[in-house]
Amino acid sequence: MLINETSPYLRQHAHNPVNWYPWGEAAFKKAEEEEKPIFLSIGYSTCHWCHVMERESFEDAQVAEMLNKRFVAVKVDREERPDIDNIYMRVCQAFTGGGGWPTSIFMTCEQKPFFAGTYFPKRHFLQILDVIGEKWARDRQVLLQSGEEISRVLSKKEDLESTAEAVPWDAAVAVFRRGFDREYGGFGSAPKFPSAHNLMFLLYAAPDMAEKTLRQMYRGGIFDHIGFGFSRYSTDRYWLAPHFEKMLYDNALLAMAYLLAYEITGKALYATVAEKTLTYMLRELESPEGGFFSAQDADSDGVEGKYYVFTPGEIIALLGETDGRRFNAWFDITEEGNFEGKSIPNLIGREDIGGGMDMLLPMVYDYRKSRASIPMDHKILTAWNALAAAAFANAYRILGQPEYLSAARRTEAFIARELTEGDKVFSVITDGKRGGAGFLDDYAFYIFALIAMHQATREAEYLERAAMLTEAAAREYFDEEAGGFYFSGRRNEQLILNTKETYDGAMPSGNSVMAYNLKRLAMLTKSETLYRLSEKQNNFMNAQAAGYPAGYGFYLYAMLPVKEVVCVPAKPEDAADIKVRSDWAFRVGEASEYPLKDGKTTFYICREGACLPASHTPPES
Repeated sequence: MLINETSPYLRQHAHNPVNWYPWGEAAFKKAEEEEKPIFLSIGYSTCHWCHVMERESFEDAQVAEMLNKRFVAVKVDREERPDIDNIYMRVCQAFTGGGGWPTSIFMTCEQKPFFAGTYFPKRHFLQILDVIGEKWARDRQVLLQSGEEISRVLSKKEDLESTAEAVPWDAAVAVFRRGFDREYGGFGSAPKFPSAHNLMFLLYAAPDMAEKTLRQMYRGGIFDHIGFGFSRYSTDRYWLAPHFEKMLYDNALLAMAYLLAYEITGKALYATVAEKTLTYMLRELESPEGGFFSAQDADSDGVEGKYYVFTPGEIIALLGETDGRRFNAWFDITEEGNFEGKSIPNLIGREDIGGGMDMLLPMVYDYRKSRASIPMDHKILTAWNALAAAAFANAYRILGQPEYLSAARRTEAFIARELTEGDKVFSVITDGKRGGAGFLDDYAFYIFALIAMHQATREAEYLERAAMLTEAAAREYFDEEAGGFYFSGRRNEQLILNTKETYDGAMPSGNSVMAYNLKRLAMLTKSETLYRLSEKQNNFMNAQAAGYPAGYGFYLYAMLPVKEVVCVPAKPEDAADIKVRSDWAFRVGEASEYPLKDGKTTFYICREGACLPASHTPPES
């Protein structure tokens, strides 16, 4: 049933002995006609524990026999169908108090869940299948009542009072401060997630915490010192041992965070890390047809991290005695190892973290590639590619290197050509086959990228397209009555509920990104409609953020003060040399609207509702 699906994750399961169905009417109809419950398994192709559960359970004849006999089994790729994932992750959190992937859901043919969990070891999973199978056969009403109750709870709207009070910046900083790891950076103990959007906010609000974290993440093994790029998260407090999968969205967001750190501080290290991260994206993730693939796997040959670890002997054999020993000492590659008897290269504890081994890295990189392969998820996701386009646009704006603008243009052009039709945005393309209607995140991140392209190039068509898609997103997703944007729109499949995702977790939420977009576009276009919509969105998000401000890092970043800067150039080339900063909303004005002062290039600057006299110099940093 899965062999003809586009998702690499679904195709990975096509030859399991489990009779998997993709999400759709065929599965629900079968469950209804045969009066069976549905077992829904949600994961993604680079997920380590998804692979483990497949090897232990879904490739096992005993498990397959029980699933096939008593259930209808459905597989979903969370990256291809984030709407389904959002709903059933909430279900899992309601049942277990936590969540993760694989997500394991038991539900009715009406999609109403009655039991949930994540990874189950084979022995435990068999027990669950047996108990639920027996309960369904003998006392089904209890399970049905559970499904009705959890659906009712999840569908209940929270009565949050919409408030126009101040954005809770200080409260968020206080929460971050309490959880800050002063020795190794980051927040809490383990696991530690990069959460680049939190660091972007803290670079302005509490730079000591942000900079410490950015430096320590680069020192650790979460950064791939051989091939560059960041893994998804660290399993320890030191940033040493990562969960080795590498995601496009993490690297795009982290590139933006390091670029912002360089822009604010001028410290070369941050530019270097950003450049290495962008190099990784171009070298490893860019598709020959355009766009970027979504992720690289954590496992090689079924072993997590095998691709990334070394022994001292193999480095010496490769580089020779002298260079090999220097390389091992620099990157902490030891006989004892730091990960299952082998070593993850890292710079933890090293004060000098400059490019001491740069000349030797290409040899080690090529050797590593020849030694093992790393599987790739070939989905090209609209939202994640938009983040990549924004990262490259910001890199050009901040660093000025033309190759970054070329990469940004290629990526944006691919999205425009392959993943949009007019004001309609689509969610994914895999092997040339385009997926269904886009979700809020696809619109929000693409608009965000178009704003970044405009700020990097000053080209009006990017701004015009951003405004047009914002109007479309408002029609499709915005709740005029209560505020906020729904995750799914009128063109999407109607599921058991439609959520408003606001929490900035591994990625910024679509609602936080739309708050950023609306604020910037209102300034750049002077549209009264966008100003009003921006105000509604901010009121909605303030109410959401009040309960736990630290969970809204991107929204807090979006609401930081912005300088409205209009440049009226005396000569067209005068505007090209201006270094546009991240806390500006910059546009080139016409002398008919904004008069030149003394015939020279003139700047009109406003901030937080107060406008300064016309000036010949741009605003200070």
